[in-house]
Amino acid sequence: MRKIIANWAIITLTTFSASAQNGMVVFQTDFGTKDGAVSAMKGVASSVDPSLKLYDLTHDIPAYNIWEAAYRLDQTVTYWPIGTVFVSVVDPGVGTQRKSVVVKTKSGHYIVTPDNGTLTLIANSLGIDSVREIDEAINRRKNSGASYTFHGRDVYAYTAARLAAHKISYDQVGKISNEPITSLSFQKAALVGSQLKGTIDILDIQYGNIWTNIDQERWKNFTALAHLKNEIQVQIFHDKKLVYTGAMPFENTFGGVGVGKPLAYLNSLMNLSFALNQGSFSEKYHVYAGSSWTAAVHWVK
Repeated sequence: MRKIIANWAIITLTTFSASAQNGMVVFQTDFGTKDGAVSAMKGVASSVDPSLKLYDLTHDIPAYNIWEAAYRLDQTVTYWPIGTVFVSVVDPGVGTQRKSVVVKTKSGHYIVTPDNGTLTLIANSLGIDSVREIDEAINRRKNSGASYTFHGRDVYAYTAARLAAHKISYDQVGKISNEPITSLSFQKAALVGSQLKGTIDILDIQYGNIWTNIDQERWKNFTALAHLKNEIQVQIFHDKKLVYTGAMPFENTFGGVGVGKPLAYLNSLMNLSFALNQGSFSEKYHVYAGSSWTAAVHWVK
């Protein structure tokens, strides 16, 4: 009997620890760090519980760029322990009727954010277990009701801290929302016949490299069609208008081509990318990133 009880306790604790909040809060915004906005959010979180561990994902998202906020979350969340609470505030609609939500992903992470498209890529990659709309009558910083333009401080940081610190349970965030989340449209990675298609998700900002959402598995399927070829033809479109076309080899390292020459490679996330060796592909060809930027690839005949 004792063994049965002990086993039940182990199962219960394992289940709890695999999904419960862990006292960590990770912040992402487009605020920058030139003023006190980020510090104010962390101050609110620390006032809820000084023992919380507070971290930064980035505060350098370009102003109002919801797509990049969605990408940086998708790029980062899985590297954090299960139960970590993320706050993402890129909120050009602050104070309007857009919903404020907390999402629990199928991986067991939590994201506190406006429902404005920020969750697009996480929903596609990790999957969403459930969405709760924040009840601001309960989960809002005291005496902040007259403020309409800083929900990052008054609602999101406060709610995230309470959740991470076990001051509230996930159920106490607010009611379950059964409406679909707001999603940004984009070209999902696909192998269509002998052509690869995808979105240019992001730039490797420091170097001007072009990162697509074409993953390693689709690249492997594409290379099976190569017939010993190594040179690909790349076309890049913005709003369906062709802005770049060129041939380049696929290489494992930048040094596989001469300085200033183009190449394709798999980046650190194992997605197909394009670069100039020791040069900026983005700057030279005026190629940028976002849901309106797409790429098409086929083997050179």
